[in-house]
Amino acid sequence: MTGPWPRHVPPAYTPLSMGALSRAALSGLGSGDEELAGFRRLLCARYNATDVLLVDSGTHALDLALRLVVGPAREEATVALPAYTCYDVATAAVGARVPIALYDLDPNTLAPDLDSLARVLSAGARAVVVSSLYGIPVDWEAIERCAAPFGAKVIEDAAQGIGSSWRGKPAGSLGSVSVLSFGRGKGWTGGCGGALLVRNGVTLTAHAELLGGVLPSRMFGGLPGAKLQWIFGRPSLFGLPAALPWLHLGETPYHEPSMARAMPRSAAVLLDRTLALAEHEASIRRDGGGQLRGAISRSDPWRAGTVRLVNPPPDSVAGYLRFPLLVGDGLVGLAGAARARQLGLAGAFPTTLGALGAVRERMVRSGGEAGWPGAGTIVRDLVTLPTHSLVDERERQELMQLVLQPRSSGR
Repeated sequence: MTGPWPRHVPPAYTPLSMGALSRAALSGLGSGDEELAGFRRLLCARYNATDVLLVDSGTHALDLALRLVVGPAREEATVALPAYTCYDVATAAVGARVPIALYDLDPNTLAPDLDSLARVLSAGARAVVVSSLYGIPVDWEAIERCAAPFGAKVIEDAAQGIGSSWRGKPAGSLGSVSVLSFGRGKGWTGGCGGALLVRNGVTLTAHAELLGGVLPSRMFGGLPGAKLQWIFGRPSLFGLPAALPWLHLGETPYHEPSMARAMPRSAAVLLDRTLALAEHEASIRRDGGGQLRGAISRSDPWRAGTVRLVNPPPDSVAGYLRFPLLVGDGLVGLAGAARARQLGLAGAFPTTLGALGAVRERMVRSGGEAGWPGAGTIVRDLVTLPTHSLVDERERQELMQLVLQPRSSGR
C-alpha cells in the first residue's frame, strides 16, 4: 500500500500534464478557431488526410462517417459491423439510422473473418466498419480486396489504434474514411473528442448537410473529467474511483445516440500539448506488449494450447493499447480474478453486438450467436493485460502468474 487506498493499476493509461490542462482551460475562455485550425492541420499531416471534421467524440465521428459513406439513402443501405467490438460502434450505427448486419471475427487475430464478411457483403451490405481492437492492426489490403467486388466502402475505426501501424502507415491513415477517438482510455486524449478523416478523393465540402447537423461545442467539453483523470488515474489513487459503484468504472454500457457537437477549443489545445507525451507512452506500450508476448510464448500454458496469443498481421506493428490474450473462460475461469483486476486485468466486452436490443431492432438478418462463433469465443475467453508505464515489473510478473495458472471450470 502506497497511500490511503491499496495500489490499483488502471487497465489503460493516457498521459496528461498540469501545464497542458492549464493551457487548455485558458483557451476555453478565448474566442476564434485558430487552435482548431492548427489541430486540423496536425491531423491531416500525421494521418495523410485531405480534410478532417473535429467533433466531441469518436462515436459521433463514426456516426457522421456512416452518414457520409452511405449518403441520403442511408435507411436502405445496410452497414456491416463486427459482431464483437466496443458498444459505441453500435451506438453510432443506430444514431445514423442505418440497417445493420454483423460479420464474425477471427479470435486469433481479432480481424474480420473474411468468409463471414464476404457472406454479409453478398447479402447486400454496401459499407463495412473495421475496428483495430486493442491496438492490434488488421491486414487492410485483404479487407479491401474482399470488399471491392461488391463495391462496398470500408470505414477504418482506429479509435483504439494509436501507436499501431500496417506496412509503415499509422492506424487512422489506411481507409478512404477513417475515424479517431480522443476519449479517456484511448492513449491520446483531449478529455473528449473525435475526428473524421477523409482522403483518396472523398471530400467533406460536398456534404454541407453533414456539417450543418453538428451542434456548437460546449465551452470546456471534457476538460473537468480530464483533470480528474490526471489526479486519480494513477495506481496510488485509482482505487478510490474504482471502489465507487456509481462511477461504473470497468463496465461497458450501451449509450443511446445523441447529436454530435463540434470539438471544443480546450480539447484541441490539450491534444496538441500532450502529443509528445502520448507518443512516448505509445512506445512504452509497444515495448511492454512485446515483452508480454515473448514471455507468454515461452510459457507451458501457451505450449499446451490452453493460452492463445492474438497475432498481428505480417508487416505490422501492434500498438497494444492493452494486451489481448485468450484464456479458458476469461475472467470467469480465473481463481484470482479480484487480485488480477487490481493489477489492471480487464475482461472482454460482455456480449456480442447482436445481443444488444438496439442492434437487433435494426438488423436486416440474424443467424443468432451461432452465426458469429469467433465473436462468441472472444466474449468468453478474452482478457487484456495493461502495457502502460504505470504498471511495474513486479506487478506484471504477478499478473502473468495469475493468468497462466491452471484454469478452473467457470461455465
